[in-house]
Amino acid sequence: MTMTRLPGDPGPLRRVRYALGFRLPPENREWVRHDLTDAGWRGRMLRRHVVLMVPVCLVFMLLPGAWWFGAAAGLLALAASALTVVIGAEDLRRSRLHRHGLPEP
Repeated sequence: MTMTRLPGDPGPLRRVRYALGFRLPPENREWVRHDLTDAGWRGRMLRRHVVLMVPVCLVFMLLPGAWWFGAAAGLLALAASALTVVIGAEDLRRSRLHRHGLPEP
């Protein structure tokens, strides 16, 4: 499977900023429109969130105590945050579309 680059595809640093909720510059507007309105937008949103949460969850492994306690806390944080993203996906999408000056589909 090959990844095709869309016009206005942001670089890696801009993608991280976008994943953290920041607005991208106008030259990335077409990419943002594709990301938030084309098929598979929910999966992309959840995948982006999980990738950002993995380092946060690994920090839980550093908690003092039994190893399983840190692992359980990390998994609980990941599951709870992923569920929150799934439940609020429509609102998150609407907010990002508004932030980038795009109409709702």
